[in-house]
Amino acid sequence: MLKNVVAVVLEEIHPFELGVACEVFGLDRTADGLPGYDFALAGARPGPHATHSGFAVDVPYGPERLAAADLAVVTASGIRERYPEPLLEALRAVVANGGRVLSICSGAFVLGAAGLLDGRRSTTHWRHSEELAERFPRTVVEPDVLYVDDDPVVTSAGTAAGIDACLHLVRKVQGAEVARAIARRMVVAPHREGGQAQFVNRPLPQGDGDSLAPLLDWMRHHLDEEATVEQLAVRAHMSPRTFARRFQQETGTTPHRWLTGQRVLLAQRLLESTTESVDVIAARCGFGNAAALRHHFGRRLGTTPLAYRRCFADSC
Repeated sequence: MLKNVVAVVLEEIHPFELGVACEVFGLDRTADGLPGYDFALAGARPGPHATHSGFAVDVPYGPERLAAADLAVVTASGIRERYPEPLLEALRAVVANGGRVLSICSGAFVLGAAGLLDGRRSTTHWRHSEELAERFPRTVVEPDVLYVDDDPVVTSAGTAAGIDACLHLVRKVQGAEVARAIARRMVVAPHREGGQAQFVNRPLPQGDGDSLAPLLDWMRHHLDEEATVEQLAVRAHMSPRTFARRFQQETGTTPHRWLTGQRVLLAQRLLESTTESVDVIAARCGFGNAAALRHHFGRRLGTTPLAYRRCFADSC
């Protein structure tokens, strides 16, 4: 059942995230043969609510409006120490009554405060994922995905990932054709490739430890060369066993994993800033061939090199 939908807001409202809920569920598309929703806006209290963009939004309802909700969409409003208990209680009641809740970006913290993430997987904007895990240790935070569906709780990553989560829920409850039709009207993809790992800014690190810093710098400048642990140990003037132990201590990972991570980072930069083919980039990064690059790129970032280039190339 997906008929009665309530967008939940708190000051200061983030307009885009609220707009996502309004666009997916708040427009009447019944003339196109699509389902209609009884859509409403509710907060901790009725009345004007400030946005972080400098204007106000009139919120007609308080927490009581959630009593009839099949779905409560908790939009972003920043992160705070405490949230209004009547609103948290109303969200718990939605789930207890057989409804669903969906959060967009920092809205996940509201669901966490309501106890609705306990024992469930969740996500939020990659910048806040560590804080979410620290504040609510009974949830398993998945920082690299666009959304997590742990029915009846759906959580999404930052901003536009709310579109992905809302369309996913429409597709799940009302079918793929309904979701595709809404996506066409919104001029968005009905389903995006990859996760939010591809959007995280990870600069190439400069010096990860004192004793191995010169070697790490050399490795970064020779990513296109094969380098075994034995060869690297000779450069570091250590035995292979001592080198492997010291490398783990200073970088937190193995030489192979570290090299793979650096090669993926370099591939990202080359895909963003050059027009070189995937084969050439694979060779420059030390992967040898495009198939190996695609494999490691997919494992690390959840997308393909070409899809990444379409999103992030300088010419876009």
